[in-house]
Amino acid sequence: VQLVESGGGLVQSGDSLRLSCAASGFTWDYYVIGWFPQAPGNERAAVSCVKMTDGSTHYADSVKGRFTVSSDRTKNTAYLEMSNLKTEDTAIYYCAAESRRPPSWMNMDERCKTVEYMGYWGKGSQVTVSS
Repeated sequence: VQLVESGGGLVQSGDSLRLSCAASGFTWDYYVIGWFPQAPGNERAAVSCVKMTDGSTHYADSVKGRFTVSSDRTKNTAYLEMSNLKTEDTAIYYCAAESRRPPSWMNMDERCKTVEYMGYWGKGSQVTVSS
């Protein structure tokens, strides 16, 4: 399994960027892909997730209304559209995918926040927002 991110860059506050996460090698399609930004000194925490089967989504409060996550099953790719970017969004953005099926009782919010199930990670894409 391989995840490859693309689309990062240097932008100004208020600008937009789109990140892509291309997945390959999966033999199942029920997995969730999440976006985990990591700034220096901070832990990775999901800001958004999408379920590849039906497009269900989850957003952290910090990005609601500014970020939009989507998926294209035909391309096995997830996207994160980021608008109205702020300097505090600066981070390396990692996409990650579940490597095992979580319990059926877990909803999208819980699946997005449970890093233990995210067994596959991309190498990250730098997003820098200047003021």
